[in-house]
Amino acid sequence: MAASARGALGPLDEYPVHQVPQPIGWPGPSDRHFYDRCYFNAHDRTGDIFVISGMGYYPNLRTKDAYFLVTRGTEQTAVHLGGPIDDDRLDQRVGGYRLEVIEPLHKIRMVLEETEGLACDLTWEGSFEVVQEQRHVMRQGTRVVLDAQRFAQVGTWSGSLSVDGTEIAVSPDTWVGSRDRSWGIRPVGEAEPAGRPADFDGMWWLYVPLRFDDYMICLIIQEDGEGTRTLNDCTRVWEDGRVEQLGWPQVTIHYTSGGRMPTGASIECQTRQGPLHVEVESRLAAPLHFGGGYGGDQDWLHGQWHGEEFVERRTYDLTSDAVRSMLMFGCVDHVGRAVVTEPSRGSGTSEGFGLFEHFCVGKHEPSGFTDFFSTAP
Repeated sequence: MAASARGALGPLDEYPVHQVPQPIGWPGPSDRHFYDRCYFNAHDRTGDIFVISGMGYYPNLRTKDAYFLVTRGTEQTAVHLGGPIDDDRLDQRVGGYRLEVIEPLHKIRMVLEETEGLACDLTWEGSFEVVQEQRHVMRQGTRVVLDAQRFAQVGTWSGSLSVDGTEIAVSPDTWVGSRDRSWGIRPVGEAEPAGRPADFDGMWWLYVPLRFDDYMICLIIQEDGEGTRTLNDCTRVWEDGRVEQLGWPQVTIHYTSGGRMPTGASIECQTRQGPLHVEVESRLAAPLHFGGGYGGDQDWLHGQWHGEEFVERRTYDLTSDAVRSMLMFGCVDHVGRAVVTEPSRGSGTSEGFGLFEHFCVGKHEPSGFTDFFSTAP
């Protein structure tokens, strides 16, 4: 059938999955910031290497993109790929990057054909069922700037990774990580005219999905500059699929003196049987605003149009003054090691690994930060 006859219809329109009276390729909202994106991370628990990757579709901007970021020691390297969106959402690919859904909500294959020195063929396998997180809504004044749904999962990786000619075997007995998929509205693409400046004095964010032998824990907390909690979601998922809420966690972030880079966190949760304590440490930090495309990235942002077959590579020295001076103004992902103490389950501890993601931009009274430039003592 000619493209002019079928209009915006694509393969998914053959299935009973429509939510609004229009083709699947047309989002329900016409907001230019509508997005549908996935995120993955992978590491071997040591803190020697951290891989972060993702792909995004932005139908109202008519573009899609992907990134693949590798952090080793004090060097962080990313490749970016972009191009025009198409109607076949079942074929998830941007240039030489593609994702194959082998088993929905459980097994995904990620392939990056050799691109500017980076390549991979990795298979993700979920260790527990996915977690449907709370819907996340933020406003600036009267306008909704973020309205997103997300699910998360922890799991293992297998396959291979190549970095500038060095081949790295990836085995599920050591390589773990987390992933999420989110969709909805959030700032993407080129910047809009600002209008009257928004009232914003600070934001504190913590996201910690962790994998243990017989359960996972997924914690998400957001607070404003006064310390008022605007998002609180903390659950444990067991091997048999049971989902247990862990209350209203109390958190102490351990910041490096003279900055806001965390070395870890102490988290106090609550079960019906009693307290649950999580001690998290950072083994390697990967700032997402240097090559990852998240807020504050000076080189590349999600959803921007760079041309039909866009590819680039960026490399950052994490010890440079240019990077260090901006670390406290963006989101940083960490290879996280965690130890859980839970008296109601005995006197022992449980060791787990996963993601420790945190940022604190601007004021946050509970942390002792009074403005955008104050730091830990």
